Amino acid sequence: FGRAAPVVLEIGFGMGETTAAIASAQPDRDFVGIEVHGPGVGNLLREIDRRGLANVRVVRHDAVEVVDAMIPAGALAGIHVFFPDPWPKKRHHKRRLLKPAFVHALAQRLIPGGYLHAATDWADYADEMLATLSAEPLLANTAEGFALRPDWRPPTKFELRGTRLGHAVFDLLFTRK
Repeated sequence: FGRAAPVVLEIGFGMGETTAAIASAQPDRDFVGIEVHGPGVGNLLREIDRRGLANVRVVRHDAVEVVDAMIPAGALAGIHVFFPDPWPKKRHHKRRLLKPAFVHALAQRLIPGGYLHAATDWADYADEMLATLSAEPLLANTAEGFALRPDWRPPTKFELRGTRLGHAVFDLLFTRK
């Protein structure tokens, strides 16, 4: 980025609208977005250009591999995981992103006081994420259970679709001890 600023990692930014909106509203922070979906990467790149954003970088690769190989411990001020694939079929739950080993790796990349913010509209995945994040010894929950959606997080496309379907939305906001 060519400057010293807090860095926030966004995993699975989808089409990138939320990432671009947050980066526009927080020009004092730098954002690294990871996504494997090509059209989403292209859309975020268009948004970066359209908005003239200098504080966003994009990585098109598997997030687990990027975190393991490219992000050192204590490098991140924040991590966003908004509406990851819920893999709703029971036999596919093993594919869910926020599993204990990956949560531990993410927690290690946070600076003390840094945050991990996740959100989902799938109740069973929300309960699983809450249990996994709560069990991580490097993290502390900022709420009693689920958190309120912070004003700075705009609703995502998946969130709006979920609420139209009658799903509740669950935000989880943890900090690094």
